[in-house]
Amino acid sequence: MTTQAQAPQHDLPGKPTAVSRTTLSHIMTGNDTNLLGTVHGGVIMKLVDDAAGAVAGRHSGGPAVTASMDEMVFLEPVRVGDLVHVKAQVNWTGRTSMEVGVRVLAERWNESAPATQVASAYLVFTAVDENGRPRPVPPVIPETERDKRRWQEAQIRRTHRLARRRAIKELRDRRAAEGFDD
Repeated sequence: MTTQAQAPQHDLPGKPTAVSRTTLSHIMTGNDTNLLGTVHGGVIMKLVDDAAGAVAGRHSGGPAVTASMDEMVFLEPVRVGDLVHVKAQVNWTGRTSMEVGVRVLAERWNESAPATQVASAYLVFTAVDENGRPRPVPPVIPETERDKRRWQEAQIRRTHRLARRRAIKELRDRRAAEGFDD
């Protein structure tokens, strides 16, 4: 395992996954629709960010800001009248950052059919102090086998994120050294 994928050292006591887990529910109305008559993806993205932010703040014990969103995947359209449930939890923690996993489910408001998954996303939040500077976060303690799997997958995503950033920076530095002004 590379150094990047290893868990950072923490001075704060850990918190179990369930402590910050939350569900945000919202009924979709005509104000939420796009030109196709389904719920606009941006509306779902805002709900995802809201739920993930609540989880990050709850886990870190204070303000946390969105640093990145990975893999926002829309699986099914959401319609007016759908009751949307946004389920979020901390999957992994670094020194000052947290990955929050989000699943979006939808069900008809007036039917008893089970909710279906319509989207998912992974977001990275950074905990900040009163001056907007990064501050330490407690480690997350995976409780179930599913939580452990999510923790391991989050480490893989982090390793890929860092490698992608490094490769792009190297490319830009090389092009700048070659005289390209882009």
